[in-house]
Amino acid sequence: MSLDLLWTALALMLLIEGLMPLLSPERWRALFLRMTALSDGQIRFVGLASVGCGLLGLLLLR
Repeated sequence: MSLDLLWTALALMLLIEGLMPLLSPERWRALFLRMTALSDGQIRFVGLASVGCGLLGLLLLR
C-alpha cells in the first residue's frame, strides 16, 4: 500500500465526517449528545461494527 493511498483514504474520511456538521449542525449536535449518553460497551460495539463494515468494504473492493 502506498503512502498516497493512505493520505487519500484519510482525506475521504475527513470529507465524509465533515458533511453532517456542515449540512445539519443541529441534528449533528443532537446525535453527538445522545452518543455521549451511551455506555462504554455500546460505544465499543459501534466501533466494532464500524471497523467490521470498513473491513468488509475493503474485501469487497479488492
